[in-house]
Amino acid sequence: MSSPMHTLRERLRGSMPALVTPLKDGAVDEAVFRSFVAWQIAEGSHALVPCGTTGESPTLSAEEQERLTAICVEEARGRVPVLAGAASNCTAHTVELALAAKDAGADAVLSVTGYYNKPSQEGLYHHFASLAEAVDVPIVLYNIPSRAVVEIALQTVVRLSKVANIIGVKDATGNMARPSLERLGCGKDWKLLSGDDASALGYMAHGGHGCISVTANIAPRLCAQFQQACLHGAFQEAREFHERLMPLHEALFCEPSPAPVKYAASLLGLCSNEVRSPIMPLTEVGQVKVREAMIVAGLL
Repeated sequence: MSSPMHTLRERLRGSMPALVTPLKDGAVDEAVFRSFVAWQIAEGSHALVPCGTTGESPTLSAEEQERLTAICVEEARGRVPVLAGAASNCTAHTVELALAAKDAGADAVLSVTGYYNKPSQEGLYHHFASLAEAVDVPIVLYNIPSRAVVEIALQTVVRLSKVANIIGVKDATGNMARPSLERLGCGKDWKLLSGDDASALGYMAHGGHGCISVTANIAPRLCAQFQQACLHGAFQEAREFHERLMPLHEALFCEPSPAPVKYAASLLGLCSNEVRSPIMPLTEVGQVKVREAMIVAGLL
């Protein structure tokens, strides 16, 4: 009989949108978020990731994060896993956020490296190991040196993979050797999730299990089909989906995220384009780029 941890490992694969947080007059629009989650599931997304970078987590209060996770869990109703963002550059605060995510019903938490204060590799190990000891919930590491300044070195990832409830990594390093090296060092059960749409095809070809995606916010069906092709080893078909989506992957980062993807979502009537300061709404130049890419993808 499969354990809950084993079952989660099996389910945590495919297309996983890093969900935007709908806003209205500065507040979280809970009704729109609930509808958005339902739409994502109907369109074929394989898991949901609230309260990440794309969800504007740096500008969300702890209470807002817990509420968003709870809504996501309620709407998912167990049909897909919920991997909730729970991260801070303070270990104690990260523990608090992860406990709240667990209380809200999250199946697992996604936690980024300590940013700004630039911890050592030993500091990173201690941070994540302390989190795992304090919170009885599966943990996925988030390795994104472009935002966090520090990178979780391969040797540190391998050490952390030995901690029972640390189950995988969201990799936004851009290093295509990492999935193969991590699989060798961490074992076949280690979950390898791409954190970058533009390089996800290569990551999946190296043995990845899925992608935590920005583009899936507005093209969930196409992203799910792309992932299914990859998981079945149909890489020619996957490449066709990837080339169709590639202009969109690029356009959604033409200005600081999530302004581009929220503008795209507004064009589809999914939510407003409102963002929280210091992120600014998409400029007219950016709007043209996003619209053109959406046309190429067949979304407009």
